[in-house]
Amino acid sequence: MTTAQNNNPLHAVTLQKILEDLVEKLGWEKMASAVRINCFSSDPSIKSSLKFLRKTPWAREQVEQLYLAKIAKQPHAKTTTQRDSSLAKPGSTETTGFVWPELNKPD
Repeated sequence: MTTAQNNNPLHAVTLQKILEDLVEKLGWEKMASAVRINCFSSDPSIKSSLKFLRKTPWAREQVEQLYLAKIAKQPHAKTTTQRDSSLAKPGSTETTGFVWPELNKPD
C-alpha cells in the first residue's frame, strides 16, 4: 500500500487545499470554465464546493486533474534506471572513486 501512495501526487493533499490553491492561482471564473459545475460559477465558496465535490466523484476527479495540470506540475519519474556505480561490491573491478577498507582480522 505504501508503494502505491509514493507514486500518487495527491497523497496527503486535502480537497480543501486543492480548492484553495486553485482559487489562489486561477480564480473562480477560470475554474468554472475548466470544470463546468454550478458551485464554481454561481455564488462560489470553498464550503459549497467541498460539499458538492465530496458527494460527486466525477466532479472531484475533474478538479483533481485540473489541480495536477495547473498547480502540482511534478516532474515525471524516470522510466529507466541506471546502475549506481557507487554501489559496487567489494573486490569489484569497477572504478567508482570509492575504495572499500580492508578489514583487519584478529590473529
